[in-house]
Amino acid sequence: MASEEASLRALESLMTEFFHDCTTNERKREIEELLNNFAQQIGAWRFCLYFLSSTRNDYVMMYSLTVFENLINKMWLGVPSQDKMEIRSCLPKLLLAHHKTLPYFIRNKLCKVIVDIGRQDWPMFYHDFFTNILQLIQSPVTTPLGLIMLKTTSEELACPREDLSVARKEELRKLLLDQVQTVLGLLTGDLLSNLLQSPSSAKLLNQPIPILDAESEYICSLALECLAHLFSWIPLSASITPSLLTTIFHFARFGCDIRARKMASVNGSSQNCVLGQERGRLGVLAMSCINELMSKNCVPMEFEEYLLRMFQQTFYLLQKITKDNNAHTVKSRLEELDESYIEKFTDFLRLFVSVHLRRIESYSQFPVVEFLTLLFKYTFHQPTHEGYFSCLDIWTLFLDYLTSKIKSRLGDKEAVLNRYEDALVLLLTEVLNRIQFRYNQAQLEELDDETLDDDQQTEWQRYLRQSLEVVAKVMELLPTHAFSTLFPVLQDNLEVYLGLQQFIVTSGSGPRLNITAENDCRRLHCSLRDLSSLLQAVGRLAEYFTGDVFAARFSDALTVVERLVKVTLYGSQIKLYNIETAVPSVLKPDLIDVHAQSLAALQAYSHWLAQYCSEAHRQNTQQFVSLISTTMDAITPLITTKVLKQRRLHLFSNSPSVLLFIYPFITPHNVQDKLLLSACHLLVSLATTVRPVFLISIPAVQKVFNRITDTSAQRLVDKAQVLVCRALSNILLLPWPNLPENEQQWPVRSMNHASLISALSRDYRNLKPNAVTPQRKMPLDDTKVIIHQTLSVLEDIVENISGESTKSRQICYQSLQESVQVSLALFPAFIHQSDVTDEMLSFFLTLFRGLRVQMGVPFTEQIIQTFLNMFTREQLAESILHEGSTGCRVVEKFLKILQVVVQEPGQVFKPFLPSIIALCMEQVYPIIAERPSPDVKAELFELLFRTLHHNWRYFFKSTVLASVQRGMAEEQMENQPQFSAIMQAFGQSFLQPDIHLFKQNLFYLETLNTKQKLYHKKIFRSAMLFQFVNVLLQVLVCRSHDLLQEDIGIAIYNMASVDFDGFFTAFLPEFLTSCDGVDANQKNVLGRNFKMDRDLPSFTQNVHRLVNDLRYYRLCNDSLPPGTVKL
Repeated sequence: MASEEASLRALESLMTEFFHDCTTNERKREIEELLNNFAQQIGAWRFCLYFLSSTRNDYVMMYSLTVFENLINKMWLGVPSQDKMEIRSCLPKLLLAHHKTLPYFIRNKLCKVIVDIGRQDWPMFYHDFFTNILQLIQSPVTTPLGLIMLKTTSEELACPREDLSVARKEELRKLLLDQVQTVLGLLTGDLLSNLLQSPSSAKLLNQPIPILDAESEYICSLALECLAHLFSWIPLSASITPSLLTTIFHFARFGCDIRARKMASVNGSSQNCVLGQERGRLGVLAMSCINELMSKNCVPMEFEEYLLRMFQQTFYLLQKITKDNNAHTVKSRLEELDESYIEKFTDFLRLFVSVHLRRIESYSQFPVVEFLTLLFKYTFHQPTHEGYFSCLDIWTLFLDYLTSKIKSRLGDKEAVLNRYEDALVLLLTEVLNRIQFRYNQAQLEELDDETLDDDQQTEWQRYLRQSLEVVAKVMELLPTHAFSTLFPVLQDNLEVYLGLQQFIVTSGSGPRLNITAENDCRRLHCSLRDLSSLLQAVGRLAEYFTGDVFAARFSDALTVVERLVKVTLYGSQIKLYNIETAVPSVLKPDLIDVHAQSLAALQAYSHWLAQYCSEAHRQNTQQFVSLISTTMDAITPLITTKVLKQRRLHLFSNSPSVLLFIYPFITPHNVQDKLLLSACHLLVSLATTVRPVFLISIPAVQKVFNRITDTSAQRLVDKAQVLVCRALSNILLLPWPNLPENEQQWPVRSMNHASLISALSRDYRNLKPNAVTPQRKMPLDDTKVIIHQTLSVLEDIVENISGESTKSRQICYQSLQESVQVSLALFPAFIHQSDVTDEMLSFFLTLFRGLRVQMGVPFTEQIIQTFLNMFTREQLAESILHEGSTGCRVVEKFLKILQVVVQEPGQVFKPFLPSIIALCMEQVYPIIAERPSPDVKAELFELLFRTLHHNWRYFFKSTVLASVQRGMAEEQMENQPQFSAIMQAFGQSFLQPDIHLFKQNLFYLETLNTKQKLYHKKIFRSAMLFQFVNVLLQVLVCRSHDLLQEDIGIAIYNMASVDFDGFFTAFLPEFLTSCDGVDANQKNVLGRNFKMDRDLPSFTQNVHRLVNDLRYYRLCNDSLPPGTVKL
């Protein structure tokens, strides 16, 4: 005993030293090593048992319990049975003797250690483990301790970790399920119901909430925590009775009992406040139990009645929470409730609507419309923004449910809509009010409109977006109601905006808005913010005016579009964005935002305008022409550049000799980027989506054309320049709708497109040296700017034409031809400038994807050969190893170009296949194979996959006759070394840690098997099949890619199914023989347990069982003391 006493004092001293502030890290490592060595000694647990019973030092107790935990979970198999009996006897006695005095974290740890013993030994060697827990719960003195043990048992035994065999896991689950009925009866019948002091469970909800003492509340909270965890894994069955549900709902009432909370705070003592909080916590725990039951989607038929009972009880709770009386408004009531309770209750409502509404709606006993009324009150009195967002999500789920219900049962559409119409109109009106400062200023001003979240939107933008989604979904169901609700509100705010013109006065410094009173400025600010939101709302609804309903809703849509055109023109003409205001930091952004949103809203109607365009083509209506012309008049002043000299240009021979002059166009300030980009996007939509024939002849469009092609004019910001050039190119390239080919005026459009591209690329084409005029030396940075500016525009033009008609692509390539040849000539000169090479390869990649047919075979071959020659092994190594991410991007773009090449059907590019495969396997792969970085790998393996997938016959010669006649010999194999090298590269990639590459490559192999029967090919079956299965099994055993367990299991099945006999009789025994860390007997057990099932679910289950048990055996064997004899 003296040695135990001395050891205890030494341990206490070490622990105190370890956690002391002055102890160095080096000394801490020494102490840690000393403690670990002590714990590994045989018999160390005896010392720890003494320490636990003799010390009050928390650190020492925690260390001692950790030694026991390690012994039980990792070394239990090697502990002598006599020692096990002693430990099983001593630890529970220790817990019983000291559970009231131990710190809670020590007590809980000790409980877990005892449960860990039960996990190993119950019921064979520890037959009274569970009985003891039930007895603890039934004894009033130890009820809390019993409940803690029960919850820990549920956590550790129902879903145990992997340190048990599958058979033991299944046994434990079955043992626990056998106890469920007893446990639930004990918890709710004997414990919770008795504490509620109510003999009649049926009327519980109508009775006042009883006052519980602190001890009773603590017991209730522990019991509810147990129930919540039990409900997470037990099946919905007869065990869950109506009385159990009623009891839990009674406790859910504790969360919405404001009276008790207020009494606690009025009585003033801190003890009363704690009691009030504890009562609220009971409500939260009860709701957790309910939500665990609610989250189960698969509900047995006999359980539906219980669900109905639950929803009726929830209805009562919702009534209680939203009950409005003189003393409390609903909002103040919600503010006084525990925030966690509100969150849980909202979760419940979401589960109800998303999972169970379709079941319950048909029950006449459940008042769905009244439920929606209460949900409405609950939603619009939420005390926090997050709470409101969560409730809007619930309404979105409900609206989705209604929409899908109507689509699946068109005959009942009117009946469904009539039932819910009032609720939907009320919802729409209130959501619209909530986004307006006019009705909701205090709340809206709290929203952050600067900080971006993970979705790159501010809190205000998220609020508005979620609100508008609800408005849009109501519009889909009730289009007429929604429009008649929204448009008048928009009209009111538009009147304020359009009336600002009368307040503009001219002063010495320019035009000024003569609204200066603080109150007037505030009202104007609110009105402009509301107008901006309502314009977004109107834009969001544009899709509900097109398609089949175009004619029926034409009048409403035309009204909206005419107003939007008027507003955009007004904003551009009087230039409110450049006017001085009394509060420039507030009003100027407001005015800019309204103008930008009006342009964006009009852009949203481009599909409606396109449909109108096709109608107008038949009727030749002047109204449509007027709309488009006025829109262009609104756009043009915003696409502003400072013109330095006057220029004359002859354009568009389709209108008789139009001569245009560009006058100096200089505004006092440049247009803000936000407005400029909105105008550019609208122009692109007109050119691309609407495509009116007359767009080309509108003077405003010709004015934009001249500004863009005038080399002396100041260039727009990059993004705007790209958008405007895209629009002008599309005007000239895209076919006009509803016109035959001979009326498309391709010759004149082709000429104008050539002049546009010529002007845009003039500086770029001058970079190419020629024999007559040697290249003028220009600073490298200036050259890079020209290359960037030109290629960004040209690449965008090609990308946007790539899916269009052959004629459009022909004209495009004719215009670009010289620039493409210049690019190829310049490429070798910039091969060591990775930023320039990156942009050039982006351009070529876009060309290959969109215009390779138009480029023609000889020139395409020239490009490919140039690239193959330039990207030598040394150049690739320089790019990948020494130039960082830009260099890797260059190689990735090059590989993407090759991906396009190898996918090309026909024989044209087949001669390049040997060179491409050699480049991949002999030059790129050796550089990246051993690098941990994922750069380049994904693109390389995609290229290899595309090479195989689209050129299968390069490797496997197959004839129609051979595929028809099954008796024929195996199809002929060619280029076998290259095929084997590619497969080996795929196999190696599965040994690397990058999970994204692993998933991609596994998908590629599975696709090749689905499409080309890869696993069935003789070379794969005989030389590779079981190597791949082995690698995939090892990956599962190592748990390095756990997220892909299911995918890996399916792949193993697909490979094994090619030769099940070989898998079961040859591969599996060989795999087990090669496994380290398990003995012969364990290998035999693993082999026997792998059933010879040949269906996918059973086979994959067997695979995962094998992997689990193999890991378990290794864990057991590693923990055995040296020299242990294994039987």
